Amino acid sequence: MKAIQRFLSHEPLVLFFLTLPLTLTGELLHWPALVVFVLTCIGIIPMAAYIGKATESLAHFTSPRIGGLLNATLGNAAELIITITAIRAGLLELVKASITGSILGNLLLVMGFSFVVGGVKHGRQVFDKGNANRNAILLVLAVLAMLIPSLFSHSIGPDTSPKVEALSLGVAAIMIVLYVLGLLDAAKSGDTPVTQKPAPASVLPKWSVVTSIVILVIGTTGIVWLSKVLVGVVEPVVVGLGVSEFFLGIILIPIIGNAAEHLVAVQFASQNKMALSVEIAVSSSLQIALLVAPILVFLSLVLGHPLTLIFNTFELLALIAGVIIAALVSSDGESSWLEGSALVAIYLILGLAFFLLPV
Repeated sequence: MKAIQRFLSHEPLVLFFLTLPLTLTGELLHWPALVVFVLTCIGIIPMAAYIGKATESLAHFTSPRIGGLLNATLGNAAELIITITAIRAGLLELVKASITGSILGNLLLVMGFSFVVGGVKHGRQVFDKGNANRNAILLVLAVLAMLIPSLFSHSIGPDTSPKVEALSLGVAAIMIVLYVLGLLDAAKSGDTPVTQKPAPASVLPKWSVVTSIVILVIGTTGIVWLSKVLVGVVEPVVVGLGVSEFFLGIILIPIIGNAAEHLVAVQFASQNKMALSVEIAVSSSLQIALLVAPILVFLSLVLGHPLTLIFNTFELLALIAGVIIAALVSSDGESSWLEGSALVAIYLILGLAFFLLPV
């Protein structure tokens, strides 16, 4: 109990405890949808951060392999909760856009900003060239697995046809198998695969097991409720701002759900730990592609709104461009602020294009 009290007194939870009652008040008093949307986004960010911290603390009390698996499983919990809520509401295009946006955000925005911060502070930084090449191959395979259903579906039938749904389910199952094979290979070799996020850098756990579990439950419960509010105001926000649901899904939702993780990657870069920074960016992208997206495909059947791995032309082009440019700048195992600026520039250009798409 004392640990919980210390947590509440020393951690910056004020942000959440201020936005939570304001969000509730705004929903009850029917405040403008944009105000509720902003308050909800602010509330989700610290909750996602505490889920990550609680997961890292729990990982210290397990073996390295189990800790890595725990970190990988709960690493994208916030975004998974948001997308599941969106599926229940039938916002399938928002969900698919958020999958694309998460991959692009990690490869372009996070890795690019990390290169910039690390390069400005430490000059040219290095990381393992072999891992970079292996990661590039895995990224290409992951995006190719997402690309094939979209290309073949045009000849198979409509997106909602049984054959197209069967194709999506088959591809999703194979992607999960690939993810599991990566875990099995790591278990035999004793290494941490790229599909898992790096182990926590600190030596001692931040919280006890009980405290970590309590915080994990509180954070998850908070995000579940805030996600319902967020999804509920998406359509009014789209109409009010004149932007597309696609833009919210591909740019805003991934940034909100992964903000804490993004800051950790940049922090590692500023500490001259570029290998960890790159690993976080790449492993997060691969987790989204090989684990989160397939899980959502199967969960959507239970939720009554079947989700297919059929992405539009803009998403496919953005994914291909993002993977190619990320692979090129990291293939030499070195990073600089100029390369980082190029990655961020591509992300901003894509963001501008997505923003200007018709509603």
